[in-house]
Amino acid sequence: MSILNQRLFSVFLLSTAIAVNFSIHPLIASTMLLSQSEIEQKLQTIPQWEQQEQTITRTFEFNGFVEAIDFVDKLVEPAEQAGHHPDLAISYNKVTVSLTSHDAGGLTQKDFEMAQTISNLAQ
Repeated sequence: MSILNQRLFSVFLLSTAIAVNFSIHPLIASTMLLSQSEIEQKLQTIPQWEQQEQTITRTFEFNGFVEAIDFVDKLVEPAEQAGHHPDLAISYNKVTVSLTSHDAGGLTQKDFEMAQTISNLAQ
């Protein structure tokens, strides 16, 4: 292989490696921290959810304790499937759900996807 061909081959390999490094796998993208403007934009799509520091929260109110627990039971399967578990506080007929991506250190796309799922279950 000539020196010119070797250099072109090296440049090709280098540019290929760079291209691979910049592609973001969807799983990684869903666990990247969101900026404050992204958070504010996403909050507009999930009514009644509020940001509290590095979490989003919503309190759901039901007719009684049994209905509140039934709602919590509905959260188990989707949370397990997503591998993303909410923090829950139950007070008689109220369930407060808090979401954050602990491993990422704040709010990610996963939190907003789970918030939408939880909101849908409450309807």
